[in-house]
Amino acid sequence: MGLGVFRGEPIELLDGHLVVAEPQSAYHAAAITRVDYTLRRVLPSGWIVRLQAPISLDDDSQPEPDLVVVRGRPGDFGDAHPTRPAIAIEVAESSLGFDRERKGSLYARAGIGDYWIVNLVDRVLEVYRDPEGDAAALHGWRYRSVLRLTSPAIIVPLAFAALEIPVADLLP
Repeated sequence: MGLGVFRGEPIELLDGHLVVAEPQSAYHAAAITRVDYTLRRVLPSGWIVRLQAPISLDDDSQPEPDLVVVRGRPGDFGDAHPTRPAIAIEVAESSLGFDRERKGSLYARAGIGDYWIVNLVDRVLEVYRDPEGDAAALHGWRYRSVLRLTSPAIIVPLAFAALEIPVADLLP
């Protein structure tokens, strides 16, 4: 893609629009690392965590979630981005509203069943599940179930019924 004007800028393709992301604070970057290490420690063999890398939802959307959990091994996605992550995770501080509304609706439309927001503002894990069509939602879809979890709660990912992850391990 010859978009030299955007060289060095973090951009995402969201529903046909190029969106420039805000620079990360040190707090945000540290939170991503914490979630990454927690997930890598508990995931079964054959699953990987990808950091801030595109996923292909459709022809018009290639968002770059802070983290995704996908089936595969390092190096598997040299020809194409993953399309169906088991979990998509955003770490949100200034982007909280954007991640809830715009990205949440986009992920729901793509059928991602487990979408988490590590909410740095309120220090909670927001868990979005059960995507459903909703004409009033930004991209015509929303999540029917929304949980807000704090320590000492445990989260069990939908794709990994045997995993119990302490919410405290995901929050800074």
